[in-house]
Amino acid sequence: MPSMNSVVRKGHPVAFGALALFALIELSIAAWITAKYNSKHNSPGSSVTVRVRYILFMSVWTIVFGGLYLVGFIVAGAGSMFTSVASHFFFLFLTWILWLAAAAAITQTLGGALNCHTQTYFVYCGQLNALEGFAWLIVVMVTLMLLFVLIRGIQSARRGDGFAGGLVEA
Repeated sequence: MPSMNSVVRKGHPVAFGALALFALIELSIAAWITAKYNSKHNSPGSSVTVRVRYILFMSVWTIVFGGLYLVGFIVAGAGSMFTSVASHFFFLFLTWILWLAAAAAITQTLGGALNCHTQTYFVYCGQLNALEGFAWLIVVMVTLMLLFVLIRGIQSARRGDGFAGGLVEA
């Protein structure tokens, strides 16, 4: 059975890479909808426009900072800020709060999921449904990553390293 350190060394890049990939997909959808709303002036209301732009911002946030943690973890050693439990926890907790707000806001605006065959109020119905779905997917991913970091933090504290200890033992 592989050690927890080897699981973290292999799993971290996969998890953060998947997070960046789904944030890139979300970025593409949100940017497309924003461009359409801006060029055609056909947004159903300012609340939809603002929430789509917020998701656009969150996508950029996740790609930039998630990418930094991905590269930093691969390049940096075991004693680096990019490998510490506290740093990961802070980033993931803040990102979780912001994505939860984004997903909840777009869900509230759309009233759950849109039935594109019966509704006529929202233009770009399929894209808005995809935007909502990927937002919730990212929330689930960040939640699982946050729980894993919390577990590693408890293990680090029990080792005597505290929460400043690394996700991977030196």
